[in-house]
Amino acid sequence: MSLRQRASGRMIAVLVLLVLGFTSSAVLAQDTGFPKFDVAGSYSWYNPGLRVNGINLSNDPAGFGIALTYNFNKVFGLELDGAGHLGNSNNQSGQFMIGPRLTWRQEHFQPFFHALVGGDVLTIDSAVPTGVYNNLGIGTRLGGGFDIPINKRISWRMFQADWVWGHHNLYPQVPTRNSNTMGADLRTGIVFNFGIAPPLPPMAMTCSAASPSSVMAGEPVSVSANVTNIPPKHTLTYAWKSSGGKLTGNGTGASVDTAGLAPGQYTVTATATDAKPKKDQGPLTCSSNFTVNEPPKHPPTASCSANPTTVRAGDPSTITVTAGNPDNRPLTYNYTTTAGRVSGSGTTAMLDTAGANAGPITVSATVSDDRGLTANCNATVNVEVPPPPPQASQLNSCQFNIDKKRPWRVDNTCKAILDEVALRLQREADSKLVIVGHGDDATDKKNAAQYAAERAVNSKAYLSGGEAKQQIDPSRIEVRTGAATGQTADYWLVPAGATFNAEGTQTVDESAVKAPAAKKPAKKPAKKAPAAQ
Repeated sequence: MSLRQRASGRMIAVLVLLVLGFTSSAVLAQDTGFPKFDVAGSYSWYNPGLRVNGINLSNDPAGFGIALTYNFNKVFGLELDGAGHLGNSNNQSGQFMIGPRLTWRQEHFQPFFHALVGGDVLTIDSAVPTGVYNNLGIGTRLGGGFDIPINKRISWRMFQADWVWGHHNLYPQVPTRNSNTMGADLRTGIVFNFGIAPPLPPMAMTCSAASPSSVMAGEPVSVSANVTNIPPKHTLTYAWKSSGGKLTGNGTGASVDTAGLAPGQYTVTATATDAKPKKDQGPLTCSSNFTVNEPPKHPPTASCSANPTTVRAGDPSTITVTAGNPDNRPLTYNYTTTAGRVSGSGTTAMLDTAGANAGPITVSATVSDDRGLTANCNATVNVEVPPPPPQASQLNSCQFNIDKKRPWRVDNTCKAILDEVALRLQREADSKLVIVGHGDDATDKKNAAQYAAERAVNSKAYLSGGEAKQQIDPSRIEVRTGAATGQTADYWLVPAGATFNAEGTQTVDESAVKAPAAKKPAKKPAKKAPAAQ
């Protein structure tokens, strides 16, 4: 084998390895927006690049090429190529080969590269003794070109240049057994595209509805993102943000802690970024909304009580409000009354009944929170008209006009009257007695004032220690003299809280008036012993 042949073999092996390596990676990059089949019809100029028996085989400018390619994806295709060159004076040739084709598809310019193997047919006319000789050998076509798309169905193959190698055995027509063509094939023509797949839809991103979409502050919310039409072998990264709350993102999902959020609507936004974006493919975004509801409003509760519930006009009563607040809101208190005056702004108020008429008084309390929610309660205080103040009243009188010699003496008739007075004082232990003694200037003459005092003092003495043993406390008895004329003594009962204010009476100086000594009982005569029989 010649050095030229060995170099050609190495070049073919290297090209095959490169094609297989690029093809294996291109197969993985599946995509759409390319024709499934394309057929190229081309004009071909061919130079076989071979010398036979000292004669160079001529160029063939009258050739054609037909290439059918099945595209597995937008880059990799399997090409079946056929060519014929029949217009030369000393040779004709043709090839039928198959192999991979790689295309870089751009909008306005689509270069390609192919490496084909198959059969190479060579027909020699005048360069061999027999005149015509046909030989079929193994061939290889390496090269490429570029197409210019006219529309999606037709492209112009502006240029294609291939190195074509064919191995032929022309012995015994030529002295050596191996004769290799190393020619060049130049083409231009039209490409027809069939079965164009629709372009891969662009990636789209959607966010699920927030779950739950309506919460109370403190309840968690979750959201997920979904991206469709992700190209194979593309990796997306996700970023999350929320207009409120503490957000935790984890890839395609996120959760929001709503603790402390005010009532209202909030938005969670997801962004997906492709590490290898296509042209005009920017980051994708989607969002989902959730609502934090206002907590339910519970109005306060209230109950009222009065202490005391019954008062005399002018006496106060304390109004107490017991309030509850389920929502723990600050409370204020306001009071009104149907009569009297009420004062207070907290949980207690004071009802002043001064000037109020007898009957029930209703005190109303309104308890309000800072949201305007209220509760009402009432308490009733019954006002009684106080009884008239106690008054001194005259119980009875004694006459001292019977005993002319002792006109100051308490006789039996008077004692009976005083016994009744004593019983009254005993029943009403908080009452006092005022005794008013009177004198008669006409009857008592010059002793009228003295007799008046003695009549009062003697009546007191009987009540506090007379023979009836009434034992009325002397401190409960007051003796006075009056201006009225007559030989009498008047007995006035003064209840607790009352005063004796009769005009014209004067207090008696008891130390200047001697009460009569108590009369000793008469001794009974001793019984005589019976005479002895």
